[in-house]
Amino acid sequence: MRKIQFFDTTLRDGEQTPGVNFDTKEKVQIAKQLERWGIDVIEAGFPIASQGDFEAVKAIAETVTNMTVAGLARCRKPDIDRVTEALVDAKDPQIHVFLATSPIHMEEKLHMTEEEVLASIDEHVRYARERFEKVQFSPEDATRSEKAFLLKAVQTAVRAGATIINIPDTVGYSNPTEYGALIRFLIDGVADPSIIFSSHCHDDLGMAAANALAAIEAGANRVEGTINGIGERAGNTPLEEIALSLATRKDFYQAESQITFKETKRTSDLVARLSGVSVPRNKAIVGANAFAHESGIHQDGVLKNPGTYEIITPTFVGVANNSLPLGKLSGRHAFAEKMKDLGFNFSDEELQPIFKKFKDLADKKKEINDDDLLALVASRKAAPCRLTGLRVSYSLEGVEATVTITENEKSFSETVQGSGSIQAIYQAIDQLLPTTTILEDYQIKSITAGEDAQAEVYVALIDQEGRIVHGTGIDFDVLHASAKAYLEAKSRVKSRGENK
Repeated sequence: MRKIQFFDTTLRDGEQTPGVNFDTKEKVQIAKQLERWGIDVIEAGFPIASQGDFEAVKAIAETVTNMTVAGLARCRKPDIDRVTEALVDAKDPQIHVFLATSPIHMEEKLHMTEEEVLASIDEHVRYARERFEKVQFSPEDATRSEKAFLLKAVQTAVRAGATIINIPDTVGYSNPTEYGALIRFLIDGVADPSIIFSSHCHDDLGMAAANALAAIEAGANRVEGTINGIGERAGNTPLEEIALSLATRKDFYQAESQITFKETKRTSDLVARLSGVSVPRNKAIVGANAFAHESGIHQDGVLKNPGTYEIITPTFVGVANNSLPLGKLSGRHAFAEKMKDLGFNFSDEELQPIFKKFKDLADKKKEINDDDLLALVASRKAAPCRLTGLRVSYSLEGVEATVTITENEKSFSETVQGSGSIQAIYQAIDQLLPTTTILEDYQIKSITAGEDAQAEVYVALIDQEGRIVHGTGIDFDVLHASAKAYLEAKSRVKSRGENK
């Protein structure tokens, strides 16, 4: 049976989601979980884009052992050199080189002729192959390229030493019939079975997953995408959907992957928390409603036999009760082992503050489950501005909120009256951190069920330059969680302004 390689670009293309910005520790944390999930190749970043991206790619290359680590580069020698430097310690490095081939990109963006594009592909793929055994080439905006020229570009890259050819539907323009035919056309045109063909689809028209599966049907042996489908504009191919489609319909696709399916939900939850991009309730595979049944007919069928209405069991993707419950009597050793089980290898120094937070949480919550622990880990990063006090009082005149924050060991307070508690709290924070922002989104959800559940609040702000900045707050009290989320986002806006 054919083996399909999974190429994850959550840390590169996924980070291009407006408002998403992972730091190096978060990227390494996600990379470790992706390794547990069974990803074949991780695109760790775009090393020349920034020093932070370079350091993250380097850190991941030094950490993971069972994944190929890839770095992105334009058809420019400095880009390729930077990837080479970042991946020097990778056990299995790969470079991903790209250049646009569509008429609109060549004319309006690159200002290059077809001949110049082909010459650049030849020169830079050869340069990359001198440094890497695994070289992937992508003709950007392939699906809007002239087919004859696209084939020339791909053939040029193969002759220059590319071992993987990725065909990006960069703007989500294609459809399954058309995209599958294009993949087949290129495979036949190259006529070299040693070359791996890959798909990279965007979801602008809602067909990213369908297009990726069409590519597999047509002969592609690698699929690119992100966890939860996060990414530029409408996002990327959601890899969890492809993995479960291949597993559930193995009879049709006659293909399999090395994905560890029970790690699926955990992987999704981690990316959702660290990115601040919530998973829609009706999202396939990992959404809160994916295994929920409200119709009486459906409920009756599931009670008699889950297979009547469930083609995937919840436990198959890791939606299950905690097998090692932790509580206030649990010790440090049990906690450390549970962290390892969740995929985190913290040093004693890193573990101590998380363990302290766990004990504080255990005093308030009878039983701690995996979701609670993942929330603790996700919220462990110290913010430059911390919420150290919140008092809300109500009267006939409205709501009065007093917010106290601590920054650089100095405390500041502000009291504001508003028509509602959230409005008053946010206006107080606005006065404490006077940056120009617009509240774009506010979401609240319960991390777990029960009256002792923690609340998770997500906010998205638009700063003065039109960029989206997000913040996440977790607390038993909704108002405290709301304040933490808004304060985190405002702190990021302030930090960006100071670092200009």
